[in-house]
Amino acid sequence: MLIKKNDTVIVLTGQDKGKKGKVIKAMPKEGRVIVEGVNMQTKHQKQTRTEAAEIKHMEGPIDASNVALIDKKTGEPTRVGFKMEGDRKIRISRKSGEEI
Repeated sequence: MLIKKNDTVIVLTGQDKGKKGKVIKAMPKEGRVIVEGVNMQTKHQKQTRTEAAEIKHMEGPIDASNVALIDKKTGEPTRVGFKMEGDRKIRISRKSGEEI
């Protein structure tokens, strides 16, 4: 998976199309990511002895293919490429060629 935690992405499809946010969690085995402020879901929290009942709003996972990395230089969606620097493999932006 090319998207990692703390990357800034834009949603390409779905009800949140066009929204930008930071990746909170990446789940490579499932091919999904959780993006800040995108795919908001409600969770009903039961009452306990110490806490009152409440409705929590939290982000749900979306497929990694439905988001694109935002290029830091241009601010537009871009694909991710790879480049070798010595013995290190680094991610680069296909649009501007800069290191991510």
